[in-house]
Formats: sequence, C-alpha cells, structure tokens
Amino acid sequence: MFTGIITAIGTVMSVERKRDWRVWIGAPWSCEKISLGASICCSGVCLTVTERTPDSFAVDVSEETLSRTTLHRWQQGTAINLERSLKMGDEMGGHIVSGHVDGVAVVEKMTVISGSHKLDISVPISLTEFIAEKGSIALDGVSLTVNSVDENILSVNIIEHTWRNTNLGSYVESSSLNLEVDMLARYISRQIQVAERSR
Repeated sequence: MFTGIITAIGTVMSVERKRDWRVWIGAPWSCEKISLGASICCSGVCLTVTERTPDSFAVDVSEETLSRTTLHRWQQGTAINLERSLKMGDEMGGHIVSGHVDGVAVVEKMTVISGSHKLDISVPISLTEFIAEKGSIALDGVSLTVNSVDENILSVNIIEHTWRNTNLGSYVESSSLNLEVDMLARYISRQIQVAERSR
C-alpha cells in the first residue's frame, strides 16, 4: 500500500524487451538496502524489485501491466515518480493508493493559475462513476484532489512544490498518465451494484 506522496524521482536506465520487460531504474536512494521482493510504486504502478545495485533497482513488467498502463512508453531517460511501500506508523499524507492502475488518462489542457497548474484531464468513461468532486485520485502515483468533474473530463490543481518534485512538471497537452481511482469509491460502487441485483 502507498499514500500517493512521491518521495523521489527516478530515471529509466535501460529497458530489456523480452517476453516480460525488465526495467532498470536509477534512484537517489541506497538501493542495496531495498529487499528483493519489495514493492515500489513506479509512476502509479506497484512493481516488485527483482535485482538491485547501490544506486538502481530492476523490476519485471508483465504483458498485462504493459497493456493497461503507460509503461510500454518507458525508455531510457524517462522520469519516474517513486514511492516506497507504507510502513506501520508512517504518516498518511495523501490517500490510500494500491498501485493497481485502473486506466490511462490524457492531459487535454494545461493552465497556469496564480502559481499553480490546472490540468483538465480526460478519463475512460467506464471510470467516471468512481470520480467525484473533492474526491481523491492518483495520477502517475501522485495523490490529488479532484476540483471538478464534467462527464469524462476532470480538473486538478497542482501546487508548485508538487510540480517541481514529481514528473508531472514534464508533461504537456496530450501526455498520458496512469490513473487509479479512489479505492473506497470502487468498493462502494461494487456494494451498490450487488445490493441492486439482490432486490
């Protein structure tokens, strides 16, 4: 589990394209201290550490993950938002993030407003029932509050600190982002569906 509070920006060092992809990510951590099998949220996707060096770690990415996320676009030099998994007693600064991506969102419009950055983002129609004004979402692993929702377009405001300390500042209009809806919204929707079927 994660919180959506990014603690570092990593960089894709290499991508080995075999049946499953193996990606090496450089990180500003003492990576040799990361346990093999540990989970790291990489731009919103929970991935397992399979190898490591003092300043990098490797993850294997399945075809399923490649087909449902933006990871198939990763290449050498791609900036990656990183968050280590949550430990008991850690501060919950964002919201509960699983690292299980629900779909890919697209930046439709970017506007600078009084020092922050407003992004209008289109999301898959199938996910709109899980998104509410003032609710939480994760975009590329970053916990954000939804300002407004209009059909399949939502808007978020990103403060300068977040803009500079995540990879969101590198995006432009038409960029794609990994989207995870709020876990609570997903389960509430499921419970409502089950209750309606049982009537």
